[in-house]
Amino acid sequence: MVRPAFHRAIVIRPEAGQVTALVEDDLHHMRVTLDHDGEVITCVEGEMIRAPWSTCPGARLALAETFTGAALDTAAAVGAKKQNCTHLFDIAVLAAAHARDTEPTRYDLRVEDPVEGVRPMDIARNGEVRMAWIEKDKRFLVPAAIAGLGYKEMGPWIASLAPADAEMARLLRGVAVISHGRQIPMEKQSDATRIPPNCHTFQPGQREHALRVSGIHDFTTAIHGPLDGLP
Repeated sequence: MVRPAFHRAIVIRPEAGQVTALVEDDLHHMRVTLDHDGEVITCVEGEMIRAPWSTCPGARLALAETFTGAALDTAAAVGAKKQNCTHLFDIAVLAAAHARDTEPTRYDLRVEDPVEGVRPMDIARNGEVRMAWIEKDKRFLVPAAIAGLGYKEMGPWIASLAPADAEMARLLRGVAVISHGRQIPMEKQSDATRIPPNCHTFQPGQREHALRVSGIHDFTTAIHGPLDGLP
């Protein structure tokens, strides 16, 4: 039986002087393209193919202002994340980290809906499952290295990992957090003025005008998965 779950796919495609990263999940479908000279990001373009709020497209300007001129090697430390769209920001950081790669990278992430508070989750890299965790009531049971930890307590463990593993751990932790939205009725998550100012849409001046414009696309029973069919 197919278990109901949150699904996210991320694809990073490097080329000479340019790298594109895409993300698609239940709530988002976005693209970031970075031009670079091998060391510095020279141009940034964000695209909102599907976004949950009417104000989300305004974050594209913040994205360009944040990353243009940043070094590829230090893009993760540019700051201003709360003024950006969280999802555009995160895939821009991934794009910068993989800009010099010679092959594309694909991540597929899945977090099952809770059964008695228990949620299995995993991340695959290029088709191979690389990490599988089990969480209960927002604390992890498996693997043993993070048993008993909550999301905010995982930082030292993630920092101890090899860079590729740390990247996957950060991605899986992030999806574990946002996937809780599947259990919140849509009417209770559609008033932006009641949500903490953690991204562009929820900042004062934006939140008062934000309207919910898309619901949840459940990939559990969909014919195609997120980002399926990319060349």
